[in-house]
Amino acid sequence: VRLVESGGGLVQPGGSLTLSCEASTNILSFGALAWYRQVPGKERELVAYSISNGVTGYADSLKGRFSIYRDGAKNTMYLQMSDLNPEDTAAYYCNTRPPVRHLWGPGTQVTVSS
Repeated sequence: VRLVESGGGLVQPGGSLTLSCEASTNILSFGALAWYRQVPGKERELVAYSISNGVTGYADSLKGRFSIYRDGAKNTMYLQMSDLNPEDTAAYYCNTRPPVRHLWGPGTQVTVSS
C-alpha cells in the first residue's frame, strides 16, 4: 500500500490550494486517514483527519479554512485549503491516523508568499 501526495506549490497570501493524496488501493478502506504538515526544525503536526464513517476533524487553528474529503472513485483524499497565510508554509503529508512509518511519502511542499 502506498500514499502519494501532490498538488503543492507557491501561492500568494489569501489564496487557495487543493492537495491530493492518491492511494494504491481503495481509499475508502482506510479507517482513519489524515493530513500532516512539517516545517523544518519543528515536529510534524496533525492538520486534519477523515474517518471512514464520515467524521472529520481539524486542528483548532485551521477550522473553517481547510476541508478534508475522500473520493472513492479516484482512490484519492483531498485537502482543500483557503485563505492561506505564510504560517501555512510547510511540507504536507498524508498517512493513516495514527500514522504508520512505512506510509510516509515525500510529501508536497506548500509555500505561501507574496
